[in-house]
Amino acid sequence: MLAALAILLLTPTASADTPDERPNILLIVTDDQSTESLSCYGSTVCRTPHLDRLAAEGMILTDAHHMGAWAGAVCLPSRTMIMTGRTVWHLPGRSRKTRAAKAARSEPSNLMAFGNRNPPAPGITAKEAADSSLPQVFRDANYATFRTCKIGNSFAAANARFEVVRDQSSRGNRPGNSSVWHADQALQWFEDRESRDDPRPFLAYVGFSHPHDPRMATPEKLADYGVSNEGPSGVDLDRAPPLPDNWLPKHPFPHGHPGLRDEVKVQGVGVDRDPATVRNELGREYGCIELIDEQIGRLVDHLRTTGQLENTYVVFTSDHGIAIGRHGLMGKQNLYEHTWRVPLIVQGPGIEAGSSASGFVYLLDLLPTLCELAGIQTPATSEGQSFVPVLRGQSERIREVVYGVYCGGSKPGIRAVKTVGWKLVEWDVLDGTVRRSQLFDLEANPNEYLSQHANPEVVRLTGVTPSDAQRNLAEEPGSSERLSMMRQLLDEQMKHFDDPYELAQP
Repeated sequence: MLAALAILLLTPTASADTPDERPNILLIVTDDQSTESLSCYGSTVCRTPHLDRLAAEGMILTDAHHMGAWAGAVCLPSRTMIMTGRTVWHLPGRSRKTRAAKAARSEPSNLMAFGNRNPPAPGITAKEAADSSLPQVFRDANYATFRTCKIGNSFAAANARFEVVRDQSSRGNRPGNSSVWHADQALQWFEDRESRDDPRPFLAYVGFSHPHDPRMATPEKLADYGVSNEGPSGVDLDRAPPLPDNWLPKHPFPHGHPGLRDEVKVQGVGVDRDPATVRNELGREYGCIELIDEQIGRLVDHLRTTGQLENTYVVFTSDHGIAIGRHGLMGKQNLYEHTWRVPLIVQGPGIEAGSSASGFVYLLDLLPTLCELAGIQTPATSEGQSFVPVLRGQSERIREVVYGVYCGGSKPGIRAVKTVGWKLVEWDVLDGTVRRSQLFDLEANPNEYLSQHANPEVVRLTGVTPSDAQRNLAEEPGSSERLSMMRQLLDEQMKHFDDPYELAQP
């Protein structure tokens, strides 16, 4: 209560004679969308003119990531990080699980190593996190707040703190159960507050349920791409999207999560990774994304025609990326760039049109960033860093290293560390029976090609022949020093973020 009062006292608000000139915030979040689906990130297939315009009038961040997940439903920790600004192992309830995971390890060598680890960070309850979450902080600062999004796999305690909540999982292809529904809710809320002449600035969280599967595209979008909601038997291979450049018919080794829904049960896909299945699914995904793009156009056009856009920050992102055939995977439970990286576009006052920057940001950095843009004190519980200096063109990035984790399946799971130009991915899954290291020179090999991508049949189907430098360098003799440095860096990051697990020593 005292914290909320302090924020109110520090935050300028409107009086009867003085309009509140603080900026509005429109935060748009899609579900399961890779950067590789957007033309402003290099796609030449999916048509997103409204997002292209947003990028042309604002800034693209090319190295934005979600930090990771300890569950197969990657969106749950990702969206909780957006709401709370907390790091992946410090989310509500995780500190107890962190201690339990450490205690459960029975190998003497690992237990000895745990004794040298930093103690678990102080825990935070769901209520404490919700009290200092994005919607609550903005409500305490006298912002009008609104949310529309899917139901489930999110931080419910924080979601309830928005003044107006209109949630529904809308993954159909009719207006009442598609992306149109989410946009309609937001537009109705905009019009309602305008009719009441609400003097407060707004924070509007508009989450779309697509392009998460089932990717039920509209008949018009299906026809555009020559694909079918009924499965690959109806695909027109003369018109369907091409295979991704880094497509594989199968991942080179087990990914570590047997029976994972995203890899074996996606509607119309199952375990198939053949070209017709993948191309059909890409066409369905692109159709869903194009419909989302049209709805974003409706929202931004409304703000533009009502004169609100010039004082509004529009932020577009997704909770994580998705594979859909890349590296032989279908889901979001991996740390390749197509899945670990997220799109992030920001348009608004003081942001140079058509600009871009690396950023090296996490989604959890959104909370302190939006607070700073709005002139609101960032809650003490937040562990993120504001990337306002990047948006202002004062810095290329806010950190030099990013860390990623996936251990929703077998433990310890997958870990990644990325620095400027280089990336290491370590796999330690299925009770230690699968241990792999992947070292990528991202400047030479941004698509993270593996030796399997040079297979003649794969080359024939993708039309891409990787160069000698475009492969996993972890076993190359000339890369041993770089590999050692990256492993040390990963170990430091795991300790810094209180990762409860340890990877097997190489």
